[in-house]
Amino acid sequence: MRVKLPADAAWATVRDHLVERLKAGPGVIDGMLRDGLIVGVDGLPVAPDAPYVPGTFVWFHRDLPDEVPVPYGIDVVYRDEHIVVADKPHFLATTPRGSHVTETALARLRRDLDIPTLGAAHRLDRLTAGLILFTVRPEERGAYQTLFGERRVAKEYEAVAVHDPRVELPRTVRSHIVKERGIIAAYEVPGAEPNSESRVELTEYNGTLGRYRLTPHTGRTHQLRVHMNALGLPILGDPVYPLVTGPVPPDDFRRPLQLLSRVLEFKDPVTGADHRFVSARELGAWTSYDSWHDSCQSPPVDGQ
Repeated sequence: MRVKLPADAAWATVRDHLVERLKAGPGVIDGMLRDGLIVGVDGLPVAPDAPYVPGTFVWFHRDLPDEVPVPYGIDVVYRDEHIVVADKPHFLATTPRGSHVTETALARLRRDLDIPTLGAAHRLDRLTAGLILFTVRPEERGAYQTLFGERRVAKEYEAVAVHDPRVELPRTVRSHIVKERGIIAAYEVPGAEPNSESRVELTEYNGTLGRYRLTPHTGRTHQLRVHMNALGLPILGDPVYPLVTGPVPPDDFRRPLQLLSRVLEFKDPVTGADHRFVSARELGAWTSYDSWHDSCQSPPVDGQ
């Protein structure tokens, strides 16, 4: 169970808030804290005297044993006193959400780097691999988040999908994408004012497969996946487009989405340095399609 500490109220400690909110009695809460059954965003037990921090989250530790470990490491590409750039594997969520708490990039990095103040400047889908920017100092996080909000970060993705010579590339795809809360798939609204834009380029192809460079100029949820599917080039391993077969169970690592955040480029808003980071990861369907396909143990979706 996840509990958000209200931003418009204050207690001296997390313990005091939980005693009042959960109505379980001080003895029960004290016992849970003593036994380490309540954890913070870093997955570590909340101390009995931990100060109350408005707007943060705690979780009941009894939910965590069901969390399936993601069997892939996360690499640090760059680190200084202001930022950390990490290269995330497929299937690892960026930040705690839903059933993913300790098995997230943020929680792992906070523990591994011993930076409890680390925060995400943006997010990648759990199924997408590649580069993510984290901030070290909470007071600087807004400056880095603004880079993304104002589209001052050059982002480049790589994807593996079917190759269809009838699809004219390169091209810029624009559409109006809607993502409704609680609905897995986003959808396009024909004729509506575009709110999304992606550049799609074919960099090489090998038989029926193509390798694509995708440059998003906006950041709608599932944007690149929606645009590739609209072109008739659904990304390999996608459990949603063109056919919803997900959500992917947390213990199913057979069929990684062949989408990678390859490049992040921006001017540092704090130091003024020019940064360009490149993921070292490779998409398995392109480098070794036969072994990747065999390991999936399930047939590809229509069109693949």
